[in-house]
Amino acid sequence: MNLNKVRKSYFDLDLLLIIFVFMGISCFYIYSAQKYLPYGNPFAIKQAIYFCIGLILTSVVYYFDLSQIKRMSIYLYLFGFGVLAFLLVAPESIAEETKGAKSWFQLPGFSVQPSEFMKVFLILFLAKIIVSHNDKFMRNKSLKSDFILLLKLGLAAIPPLGLILLQPDAGTAMVIAAILIGMIFVSGVNWRIIFTLILTGISAVVTLAYIYLYHTKLLLSFLGEYQINRIHAWVDPFNFSEGYQLKNSILAIGSGMDSGRGFNNGVMYVPEAHSDFIFTVIGEEGGFIVASMVIALYFIMIYKIIAIATLNKGQYERYICIGIVSMLTFHIFENIGMVMGLVPITGIPLPLLSYGGSSVLGTLLALSIVLNISTKTKTYMFSK
Repeated sequence: MNLNKVRKSYFDLDLLLIIFVFMGISCFYIYSAQKYLPYGNPFAIKQAIYFCIGLILTSVVYYFDLSQIKRMSIYLYLFGFGVLAFLLVAPESIAEETKGAKSWFQLPGFSVQPSEFMKVFLILFLAKIIVSHNDKFMRNKSLKSDFILLLKLGLAAIPPLGLILLQPDAGTAMVIAAILIGMIFVSGVNWRIIFTLILTGISAVVTLAYIYLYHTKLLLSFLGEYQINRIHAWVDPFNFSEGYQLKNSILAIGSGMDSGRGFNNGVMYVPEAHSDFIFTVIGEEGGFIVASMVIALYFIMIYKIIAIATLNKGQYERYICIGIVSMLTFHIFENIGMVMGLVPITGIPLPLLSYGGSSVLGTLLALSIVLNISTKTKTYMFSK
C-alpha cells in the first residue's frame, strides 16, 4: 500500500464566490449612492475597474510559492515603510493634504493610499518573525524568550504605526494595532503576559475616557482637533454640528426598517455614502434583512479563512491567516459600528464594499494570499 502523502488542490471556491458576491453588492449600492453626488461621477464603474485590476493582482499572487513570499516579506515591509516615509515629505503636488491628513499620493487620474498595502506587508513580516523566533526557541521557551518575541514584534510594528499617526490617520493606526494584538495572541506568548497586556489596554481606555470627560484639553496633546470633534459627534451627534453625518446615518438606517425603501429609493443624504458610509445605503435601501445578510457573509468569509488556516497548514501560513482575520474583523466591526453610532467615526472603509481603489486592491491582495494558502493544503493517507 502506498503510504506516500497525496497532494491535492484545495483551492477554496467558496471564498472566491463570496468575494464575487461582495463585488456585485459593492457596485450595486455605490451606483445607488451616486445620486447624492454631482452628476457625472461614475464611481460604480470605477469600482468595477478596481475589482478587475484586483482580480489580475490575485491571479499573479496565486502563482507565488509561500516560501517565496516569506523570503520577500522583509523587502515588502521595507518598501512599504519607505513609501510611508516619503509620503510625509513629498511635495503637495503629489501628496496634498486631504481632510486634515496627508495619507494619499495624488497621481494623474488616480490616487493611492500606501498604508492600505502596508497592512498586508506588515502581516507577512510579523508572521515571519514569529515563525523564526519559535523555531529558534522551540526547546528553550521561557518568559524571557516571550518578552524577546514581543520586543521583535513591537520593533517591527511601531515604525509604520508612527508614520501613519504622523499623517495623521488614527483609523489605520488602530488597524495596525489590531493586527499586532491578534498575532500576539496566537504567537505562543505566555498567557500571563497577554493577561497583563489586556489589563494595560483596559487601563489605557479607562484613562482616556476620564481625560475626555474631565480634562478634554489634554487630548489635544496627542489628538488633532478634528479627531476630538469626531468624538464629540459620536457621543451626542444630534446636538453637535460635527455629528451631521452620523445623525443622518442613524436616521437612514432606522428608516430602512425590515425590508428597506428599495434600491435607489433612499432619501436621506449622508456625506461619503459611496465610501466609508456605504453600509448606511445598504441599511436604508435594503433594510434589516439585506444588512443582516451582508454581515452574515462577512462572518462566513472570516470562518472560511480560519478554516483554511487550520487545514494541514504550516506555521507561517497560519499566522498570515490570523493577521488577515484580525485586519478584516477590525475593519468590519469598526466601520459598521461607526455608521450606527456604536463606536467613534474613524474613516476606515468597509472591506470589498466601500468605494476606493487602494482599499479594494489592499483587501484583494490579502485575500489572494489566503486563496494561495488554500491551494497549498496537503492531505495524508490515514490522516484521520
